Amino acid sequence: MERRKFLSLLGTSAGLAGAGALPQLAKAADKKWTVALVPGLTTDAFYITMHRGADAAAKALGVDLVFQGAPQWGVTLQVPVLQAVIARKPDAILIAPTDKQQLIQPLKQASDAGIAVITVDTFIGNGIYQTGSGDADFPLSYVASDNILGGKIAARALAKAIGDKGKVFVANTIPNVSTTDQREQGFKEEMKSHPNIQILQTQFNDDDANKAAALAQAVLARDADLAGIFGANLFSATGSANGVRAAGKVGKVKIAAFDAPSDIVDHLKDGTFEIAIAQHPGEIGYFGVVAAVAHLTGNSVPALIGTGFTVMSKDNIDDPNVKKYVYTG
Repeated sequence: MERRKFLSLLGTSAGLAGAGALPQLAKAADKKWTVALVPGLTTDAFYITMHRGADAAAKALGVDLVFQGAPQWGVTLQVPVLQAVIARKPDAILIAPTDKQQLIQPLKQASDAGIAVITVDTFIGNGIYQTGSGDADFPLSYVASDNILGGKIAARALAKAIGDKGKVFVANTIPNVSTTDQREQGFKEEMKSHPNIQILQTQFNDDDANKAAALAQAVLARDADLAGIFGANLFSATGSANGVRAAGKVGKVKIAAFDAPSDIVDHLKDGTFEIAIAQHPGEIGYFGVVAAVAHLTGNSVPALIGTGFTVMSKDNIDDPNVKKYVYTG
């Protein structure tokens, strides 16, 4: 199936499921397929929203969906979950790998067992699959938003908010996570076009909002003239916001956030965040299930399926077409 045809069958949103516009993929099967979704963690509104989108596609296509993950982010927590899922012998696994290197071999075990592997949100290796080279090209597809572009947009917005000068830093999770690595990459690439902005050392918070808050306060103690922070994911952004608030610097230290939890509305309106980059996790889960079923019913799927994101600010957050992309638990 060509990429254009595949995407036309997917439609533009998970809402197509209710309209009966999905391709008749499941009806071509001689069995009821089982697709497992292994999120980065189960307690994050991003992955809860992804689960909701995957469930919509599964119900529309008559697929059994298994949702199983760890309550916190981490390789040592995710690998046992993955092994338990492999033991259940699903037909396909959708997974958000918590490390782009350490999940290669565990996922290779799934592939070698005849289970179709699709990565969602995050990837393994370099995220370029089905090339016939390397040890991490075996997944069928990678379904995600353009994280490098999202980082660049965040950088432009933050640069504008701080008057194109001053000190900023990136609040990140841990090294070697594909998505947050790319967001930081895009942010720093764009900042090269802003010579009067100094990028301080990245602060890694282990995906812990409390640690992110403490790190923000520590940076402010060293650099009282800090102008901005880019939170590379939900916990990094909200934690940094809490640290800025505790330091009495709300409005003085501008924050660009990646991801859009439910409290993003208040954070934008009260000036805690200047901008938020909202991914479309429901579409990621939805398209992931459809891609899995397309493969299982004998169709080819693109090695990369890009989903969009929405730029949120206090000026547009009340627009229903923007607000609908706030992640819900």
